[in-house]
Amino acid sequence: MKWISCAKCSLAVLLGLGSGAMADEQGGKTAVLNTYADIAQAKYNDSLILAERLKTAVDALVAAPSAEALQNAKDAWVAARVPYQQSEVYRFGNPIVDDWEGKVNAWPLDEGLIDYVDASYGGPSDENDFAVLNVVANPSFVLSGQQIDATTITPALLSETLHEADGIEANVATGYHAIEFLLWGQDLNGHGPGAGNRPWTDFATDDACTNGNCDRRAQYLQAATDLLISDLEWITAQWAAEGEARTTLLADENAGIIAILTGMGSLSYGEQAGERMRLGLMLNDPEEEHDCFSDNTHNSHYYDGLGIQNVYLGEYVRIDGTIVSGPSVSDLVVATDPELDAEMQEKLSATMMALGRIKTAAEAGFAYDQMLERGNEAGEALIMGGVNGLIDQTRSIERVVAALDLDQIEFEGSDSLDNPDAVFQ
Repeated sequence: MKWISCAKCSLAVLLGLGSGAMADEQGGKTAVLNTYADIAQAKYNDSLILAERLKTAVDALVAAPSAEALQNAKDAWVAARVPYQQSEVYRFGNPIVDDWEGKVNAWPLDEGLIDYVDASYGGPSDENDFAVLNVVANPSFVLSGQQIDATTITPALLSETLHEADGIEANVATGYHAIEFLLWGQDLNGHGPGAGNRPWTDFATDDACTNGNCDRRAQYLQAATDLLISDLEWITAQWAAEGEARTTLLADENAGIIAILTGMGSLSYGEQAGERMRLGLMLNDPEEEHDCFSDNTHNSHYYDGLGIQNVYLGEYVRIDGTIVSGPSVSDLVVATDPELDAEMQEKLSATMMALGRIKTAAEAGFAYDQMLERGNEAGEALIMGGVNGLIDQTRSIERVVAALDLDQIEFEGSDSLDNPDAVFQ
């Protein structure tokens, strides 16, 4: 892995090479694939480092509950999302990531599976008998016809028994969003200002305990955090020199480049523009936020977009400020069609500006769930700016596929973009 402290374009100048020449000089597509794998390993390693810092904050909260300790854990969770969201561009094109991702970032979730919820949440539904199972409150319960001993809440209980119980995707028991719910609680503000407001006393160890079962809630939080760390350790190892993800990627150069572009296009179009942004706006539903308990969705959208951009350019800024950089898809494109590369970079930059406007507005107090409210023209304009930018850059990604003479790629779609009437059926 190559760590450097200057941007790729500066390195090209120092070597006296044009960016397209960089790719040719350093091994063409294989060099591009190695850069892509190096960036993956760095992103997942950064995610692991920050998950370990989250664990330190969670352990401190459990050991000595206080408002400050809870806030520190929340801050650590928000920080941990930054590199992870940038890694989502590795989905869709890499089956090993797709098969793993549901453990760490599945959403939306029926949070009543995990802990207490407001009465307005309702009860079991035809779709999910376990929507209000409340594992925190129940050391023993029947699941899928079996009596489950949950006296001790362990990572194995969460991952092997509870997560996606009965094959129901909304039964999310692990990952970032389960931890998010345990730290923030439900966001009951609708389209009004404010995130979840779980009291620190939900983790108190004495008579100050609120809402019962504080010891089990803490146990669940620690188990979920430990599991997140082990999952991130595993995926980081898959991108190491002999890791399965890297060796699979490098086994076929063209298939590897297709994997990169599949991830870029599918995240841009169906996943982010469609399922994460346009759908929520169509439904005017604050529950369609990606980080709905913490009101952190503006950051999730921004760093997803940044992940797409840095994969195309072959650059990633690590959490310690160093840069992982090398030959990139951009280099391959500029060697074939410089005008298309300029177009692609311009579209990526425009998208990041649009997502940056959402992020800036949210940080100034205009939260994403407020933007989703029906009739909020300013919010709709901000969100649709991001949606349109993502759709527009996907069209250029399709042109990149053609310019590189690759097999046609079918990107992930979304009814919200492809068949809007179906959303309301």
